[in-house]
Amino acid sequence: MQPPAREPGPSDAPTDPLGADPGVDLSMRIRGLALASPVMPASGCFGPELGRLLPMRELAAAVTKTVFLQARAGNPAHRLTEIPAGVVNSVGIPSRGPRGFLTHQYPDYQALPAPTIVSIGGHAPAEYEQVAEQLGGAGVGYELNVSCPNLDTDGRDIGSDPAALFETVARVRAVTDKPVIAKLPVMVASIAECARAAQEAGADAVCVANSVPSLPLEPGSLRPALGNRVGGLTGPHIRPIVLRLVWLAAKAVDVPVIACGGIATADHALEYLSVGASAVQVGTANFSRPTAMVDVVRGLRSRCHAAGVTTLSALLRTDLTLA
Repeated sequence: MQPPAREPGPSDAPTDPLGADPGVDLSMRIRGLALASPVMPASGCFGPELGRLLPMRELAAAVTKTVFLQARAGNPAHRLTEIPAGVVNSVGIPSRGPRGFLTHQYPDYQALPAPTIVSIGGHAPAEYEQVAEQLGGAGVGYELNVSCPNLDTDGRDIGSDPAALFETVARVRAVTDKPVIAKLPVMVASIAECARAAQEAGADAVCVANSVPSLPLEPGSLRPALGNRVGGLTGPHIRPIVLRLVWLAAKAVDVPVIACGGIATADHALEYLSVGASAVQVGTANFSRPTAMVDVVRGLRSRCHAAGVTTLSALLRTDLTLA
């Protein structure tokens, strides 16, 4: 019996100590921002401590945990639970605020050999604008987290309302010339309408999507398993759901679509790229396998080599893809 296929790991790196391969071009752009590859962490699933252990030059960027206007401690315990469908978290995005981020966290991101995209959050459109202003130009771009399902007890988010989404993006666009990415929610009436609203307001890319709003219960007692009741479901089981959303969003807008949801291998990334994504974010997989992002990058490079091509677009043309 043949052993199961595995993703290339850091030990499978090319002879170049950085893992770079001039024969395969994995680079991509978000407006004028050139990124080395299409793979980056999802906000909240990566810290500079991990970055010091990885060949960050192979990744597109480091994406920070979301920065809010006011310092916040996050949600009450319990904040995390596992269910058969995946992991449900309700951390609630602790934040030191812009000043605390710049003083205590941003220097560690700056020390990494990769661009830093700063995630911004808020409870109202004006708060996103204020955070962007107070960050004082930190980072190479901003990801607007308009889609976290565990900030409020009923899982509301700004990103499901195209009008509120438009206002949020437009406010941030007015105070920065850096690339702006809108991270959209799963639970929307029309992902295409939301993606178009973000693009029309000035977003340079959209990220699809955040975690799936969920309400896990404890077996037996049937009490909420999380202190905030509502959390966000992540992991491989949400991938077919998000694949559809990415496909619809990519058909609706001209800006890059960054896919996020259940990605753990290069094959998972290729699924998203085949339906129109330009890049991917890796989240939950980082917790069980810290090398997951690097494994995905090197897996994509390996598949290009095996197909005898030098770009991802050429690799995708070798297979039937969803048009």
